[in-house]
Amino acid sequence: MRDNAPVDISARTEYAVRAMLILAEAATTGAGPVSVETLAFRQTLPRKFLEAIAADLKTAGLVKSTRGARGGYSLTREARDISLGDVFRAVDGPLAEVRGLRPHETQYEGVAEHLPTVWVAVRASLRAVLDETSLADVLGGQLPRRVAEMAADPDAWVSR
Repeated sequence: MRDNAPVDISARTEYAVRAMLILAEAATTGAGPVSVETLAFRQTLPRKFLEAIAADLKTAGLVKSTRGARGGYSLTREARDISLGDVFRAVDGPLAEVRGLRPHETQYEGVAEHLPTVWVAVRASLRAVLDETSLADVLGGQLPRRVAEMAADPDAWVSR
C-alpha cells in the first residue's frame, strides 16, 4: 500500500463546483436566485453540507444571498469571470500544499534540494487547468484549448 495520497478533489470542492454550475445556468436564463434546497435537489447533494459550502462561497465573494420567499444564491460576477480555481480556493484553500506549506515555501537539503521546483510545477499545472477554465466554459462544454487537448489524450483517462 502506498503512503502518498493522490491530488484529491474533495467532496466539498466537487459539490461547490456543481452548485456553482447551477447558479451559472440560472444567471444565463435569468432565473434569479436559487435556494439551497433547489441546489441540493438538482444535483442530489446533502443540504446541510451545501449550506456550509454556500457560506464559504459567499465569504469569498463568489455568490450573494437574497432573503425572502424568492431568495437564494446568485453569482456576483458573470460565469465567464469565475474560474474553477476560484471555487476550489473558496472552499478548500490553496490549490497545492506540501505538509501545510505552499510549494514555493518548501526547502530540502541534499538529494531533495530541487524538489520544490517540482512542487511549484505541479501547482502551475493545476493552475493551467483550473484558473483557465470558467464556469461558463464547463456549462457550455467549450473548454479552453489547452484543457481540451490534455483531456483528449487517451493516456489522461488511464489510472496509474
